[in-house]
Amino acid sequence: MKKLRTAIVGASGYSGEELVRLLGRHPRIELKAVTSRSLAGRYVAEVIPQLRSTPVANLAFTASEPATLAADPELDVIFLALPHGVAAGYALPLVKAGKTVIDLSADFRLNNPATYAAYYGAAHAAPELLKAAPYVIPELADEEWKSANLIACPGCYPTSVQIPLVPLLRAGLLAGSGIIINSYSGVSGAGKKVAEDFLYAERNESIKAYGIPRHRHLSEIEEQLTLATGRDQPVMVQFNPHLAPLTRGIATTVTVPANGLAIEALYAAWDDAYANAPFVSVLPSGCFPDTRHIANTNRADISAIIDSRTGNCIITSVIDNLLKGASGQAVQILNLKYGFAETDGLL
Repeated sequence: MKKLRTAIVGASGYSGEELVRLLGRHPRIELKAVTSRSLAGRYVAEVIPQLRSTPVANLAFTASEPATLAADPELDVIFLALPHGVAAGYALPLVKAGKTVIDLSADFRLNNPATYAAYYGAAHAAPELLKAAPYVIPELADEEWKSANLIACPGCYPTSVQIPLVPLLRAGLLAGSGIIINSYSGVSGAGKKVAEDFLYAERNESIKAYGIPRHRHLSEIEEQLTLATGRDQPVMVQFNPHLAPLTRGIATTVTVPANGLAIEALYAAWDDAYANAPFVSVLPSGCFPDTRHIANTNRADISAIIDSRTGNCIITSVIDNLLKGASGQAVQILNLKYGFAETDGLL
């Protein structure tokens, strides 16, 4: 059986390394190229020792240029694990060359270039591609996205928020107002960088809020929740991200007015949405998800409870920020687009 030929651009970061690990063992994939200007000339086994005994151990990192990748007839699918603002410059020539591009950056997650500029501090480098790039959480997106050649992978925080909330908003069980979201992320979510806030002595046994009140992922969360309501009235949420003393994982707690919502109706909406979703586990009410249980998996665990005293619905979810929040979800998207088993390379 002919394998799909792939490349990873920006394979030196945490998400890029996870992609190398996942695609290197994928039964339907041939990983042809891994690129990183800082690692050019070094081998995968040297940079990622966990992969010493795998088929990609002797694959060398190379520097990359968009035009070179676009002209390479040996590449079918290219994953972009690049910073925002950089990915769009790669996507444009690759899409024009007929490649399939799965982008893990924020460059194609928003529909409005003005919103992108407001939250990311610069004009979008390829605004003409925004409408062509579907935003895909596989469990929530319709089937039409599979025909696209440029696909936007959601952010980690937004994935942890949307998996529990979107089915409830689509079903009209929540009003879409008064939503307060507290999320706690492991430090790998900040990427590989040398900064005081991410030193071991600063983060160990310490937790703090940051990015309040306008974290960049707020724009993505509000846009997608608004679409889920099916109404013109924009959804506004209070999003409070925190940096937690763990390497990987996101725990999100959402508080929203229940307005008489019965817990049975909430769970019925989830059961309907995720009955055939191998990577979403709906936990019983009162059983609270734990990041320890989803670390190194592509799974999301969710649960909810109604507080009769305050009249609020409290929803909790956990994901691995590097897998379901990034690279694992990207591979899940590839599997579905090309008709592979959804779980290939992910279990």
